Amino acid sequence: MKNIKLKNKKVFVAGHDGLVGKSLCKRLEKENCKILTCSKRKVDLRDFNKTNNWLKLNKPDYIFICAARVGGILENSLYPADFIYDNLSIATNLIHLSYKHKIKKILYLGSSCIYPKFSKQPIKEDSLLTGSLEPTNEWYAIAKIAGLKLCKAYSVQHKCNFISAMPTNLYGPGDNFDINSGHVLPGLVHKIFDALKYKKKTITIWGTGKPKREFLFVDDLADALVFLMKKYNKPDHINIGSNQEVTIKDLAKIISKVTNFKGNFIFDKSKPDGTPRKLINSKKINSMGWRSKTTLSKGIELTCEWYLKNKSK
Repeated sequence: MKNIKLKNKKVFVAGHDGLVGKSLCKRLEKENCKILTCSKRKVDLRDFNKTNNWLKLNKPDYIFICAARVGGILENSLYPADFIYDNLSIATNLIHLSYKHKIKKILYLGSSCIYPKFSKQPIKEDSLLTGSLEPTNEWYAIAKIAGLKLCKAYSVQHKCNFISAMPTNLYGPGDNFDINSGHVLPGLVHKIFDALKYKKKTITIWGTGKPKREFLFVDDLADALVFLMKKYNKPDHINIGSNQEVTIKDLAKIISKVTNFKGNFIFDKSKPDGTPRKLINSKKINSMGWRSKTTLSKGIELTCEWYLKNKSK
């Protein structure tokens, strides 16, 4: 298949109000396309009939499926049924209806948590379904696996151009900074700014601080998604990573340096660590000519600037 052009095309960003969706809409402005969005209040993407009616009325050419229910370890543990139901519903509705409405191409956004807990590092795309999942987020992971397999099934059976991308851990302006429901990096940003505000000398972090994580700045992901929509046409999912890996302990130190926090960290070893290491292999997309541009320290600096302006009040 030839590379596609987005200029003057109608592009629907499902989940436009989330971390990825906001960044993607900003990136798509450079493509001179017509960006379509719909709020949760107008269209619940878990509702088949409402989703069907919206697609029938608006007739997008291309769709980015960024809509999802997301959260950290605590959220996944407290609401397993919600996580699997909501994410399955969004995926099945949008993918099946994209086929029914003859959408030219869709890109489904997954997550690196689809891979087995003890995958060989860095994790290649073919590691999928070769082992057991991390129990703390298996509900979300199973729904995401179903979504990417659904894309592949429609590509194989109906010759649809439905592709899937698997990003590593994301962060950036507009993230969920809630300590209970957010992921580790924005959660740490919240805790550190809170400590600075109330002059706390210590901060407690879940786990041992030893697990390693790879982080990708959300604007880099948005650029990668547009790149793949234009150039990638294979049914097999593709990884998107930064190749920047850091321990949770060192991540806390980097944020401390950016924010000038001088206190200490206490690691609560009674709490779960999650997956010990999660670095994905991005050779496939790198070989196509795309690489992330934002360093972790610069990305954290931009994230902290946004947090100061929008959240720390």
